[in-house]
Amino acid sequence: MKDVLKQLKAISTAVMYAAEARDLEDVLERIADAARELIKTKYAALGVPDGRGGLEYFKTSGMTDDEEALISHRPRGNGMIGAIMRERKVIRLNDMTGDPRTSGFPANHPEMNSFLGAPIIVANHLYGMLYLTDKLNGDPFTEEDETLVETLAGYAALAIAGAQLSQSKSQLNLLEERERIAMQLHDGVIQSLYGIGMQVDLMRRNGETVENHHLDGLVSNLNDVIEDIRSFIGNLRRRETPLTVKEYFEHLRDRLHPPRSVDIQIEAPETYPSFSPAAFESICLIANEAMSNAIRHADASHIGVFVEQNSQRGTFEVVVADNGRGFDMVSADKGSGLGLRNMRQRARLYGGSVNIESQQDEGTTLKINIPLGLY
Repeated sequence: MKDVLKQLKAISTAVMYAAEARDLEDVLERIADAARELIKTKYAALGVPDGRGGLEYFKTSGMTDDEEALISHRPRGNGMIGAIMRERKVIRLNDMTGDPRTSGFPANHPEMNSFLGAPIIVANHLYGMLYLTDKLNGDPFTEEDETLVETLAGYAALAIAGAQLSQSKSQLNLLEERERIAMQLHDGVIQSLYGIGMQVDLMRRNGETVENHHLDGLVSNLNDVIEDIRSFIGNLRRRETPLTVKEYFEHLRDRLHPPRSVDIQIEAPETYPSFSPAAFESICLIANEAMSNAIRHADASHIGVFVEQNSQRGTFEVVVADNGRGFDMVSADKGSGLGLRNMRQRARLYGGSVNIESQQDEGTTLKINIPLGLY
């Protein structure tokens, strides 16, 4: 009984150690090492199926990196490891070389004779295949060895499942970060580039001669955009002193480089925003997108931006209204592009909303409403 308890403690300790690994591959390697140490064998290996009959991962224990490098190819899910994958049961052999399920070893593979393999399986879900070969004392594998490996495999399934979940979460976080960067680039940098492009296009249409001062202005604007890109990548802003709400919105307007034919009026409080810098910047990019759309698509001559921090109602409100040609709201909702989707998604992140009212030839009004005091 003492031996059994000692073995169970060794298994639980080994699997807990494996579960603390930094990634899935490290978890697999630690489990293979634990199995070899527990049963006292020359070699151990653990494979994870790829769902197509092959192996997604394969980790060994008992060979050096140089010895592994000499082997002509990695296992492909054939032979005994494939038999465990297909049969999903323990396989114990005194001499594996004579078993018809053995596909043979590739060049420079170490000699292996006795074999003990078990599926790592829970609720009919196969997480992997664990096997050991050749006990150090030369004895064949026993029923006790089989029980220990099955027990270890049961614990190992939990460790592998946890590592796979953590890996999936990391991948999801990466996708979310990519989405955030895409939104930042679309709502900020790309709008600035549109503004510069409009300047060049207007000069071309008006037949203006490109003077040095024109080029200097365009180069300066492009340099500003390059700095914005650097800021987005590093998730930093260059400003050392905070801006008031009005200063920030004026900065947004100026970075859009509106043509002289479009008048943009900013009415905003000259107080500091009631949000963290990152949250305020993110919220203001919604208004930035709205102003950019009005410049590019509405054919408007006037855009009014009205900002209010209403502490009594507990809201931060932005209204962007233009006198442009407007659009059909039904068609717009059906075909919402990246810009409108980004605005609404960004507002929802902060518990707010974006509402649009528009009629053809009567302009468009966009209202942003974000609760105060949460961020």
